[in-house]
Amino acid sequence: MSAKTWRALIKEKHQLSLRLFLLLNAISACFNIASPTHHAITITVPVILVLLSSTALLLWQALDKKRLISINLVSLLLGVLWAWHIVIKNSDVPNNDASFLIIVLLTILFIGSISFINNLRAFTLHCLPVTLTVLWLDQGEHWLRVLYSIALPGIGITIQHIIQRRNDKFTQRLMDKLLKEKKTLSDLSMVDPLTGLYNRRGFQNRLENVLAAGSGNHYVLLLDIDHFKAYNDNYGHSMGDQALIRVSAAVRDAVRSRDIVTRYGGEEFMVLLTNIEANIALQTAERIRQRVYDLKILHLFNEQVATNVTISIGLAPLKDDGIEEALRLADKALYRAKNQGRNSILTSDALQAA
Repeated sequence: MSAKTWRALIKEKHQLSLRLFLLLNAISACFNIASPTHHAITITVPVILVLLSSTALLLWQALDKKRLISINLVSLLLGVLWAWHIVIKNSDVPNNDASFLIIVLLTILFIGSISFINNLRAFTLHCLPVTLTVLWLDQGEHWLRVLYSIALPGIGITIQHIIQRRNDKFTQRLMDKLLKEKKTLSDLSMVDPLTGLYNRRGFQNRLENVLAAGSGNHYVLLLDIDHFKAYNDNYGHSMGDQALIRVSAAVRDAVRSRDIVTRYGGEEFMVLLTNIEANIALQTAERIRQRVYDLKILHLFNEQVATNVTISIGLAPLKDDGIEEALRLADKALYRAKNQGRNSILTSDALQAA
């Protein structure tokens, strides 16, 4: 789950809570109109406003799902309307009959607790105007029943809110940890485990960033360790791995930090020299060749070239034809460099001139 997905889930949860809240308010308003608790006044202005506003907001949400409506503002508005309705209706209720106040209070608390079980602020904003109105109108005559009606859902919502906050924090920490592990795995999947250089996937990822910058001249180097099969066959694969590690480190140290060094194959490496002139690119290739030669890794089976490990290099510019064409030209130059004696550098331009 990404952070974007997490935000989308929170937004969806927000919308569902609001829809449920509006629906319950609309149903409650309809019930009050159709079957009022006391018949002296069957319809009040605020209950009509509750019905109209709830229905309108439900339609708005259905038509424009991307726009978020403030739950806190809506809950407070409808709470105030219900409090207004109670004041109007209470004037026609017989004295000492607390049933109307208790019923309407329980109704509002029920709507708030069902809709905002995980939103203590919205629950409080919706229920507070009605609660204060009921306490004021009752004047303490039935305070115990009123207090019980308020305390039971209030305590339940508060406990649920605390639990949900802890769950959300745990989920957020877990998601952050998973994202970090995902990034680590993604980084590992782009790096060759033996040499620590980029693999082909890592190179492609870096190449996209370089091309997106769109400035300067770039050159591709293809490097191949001379007679490496003979090295492996005679010294063993463990020694071969050690040679690859040392050669890769020498190549990495010979170029700039912005250049991209990749393990392209078994004993083959690729270097993308970014924002560089042709003569500097050739000098860099020579520096790489010399650094590897200076490692003095014993290779008696490279005797046609030297008695230590050497590399051959093919160099080609990265032009509008794309990376595949540059690699083709560099590979062709590398092949010719090997045929001409190894431990040497050949550019694609020199190859074409020949």
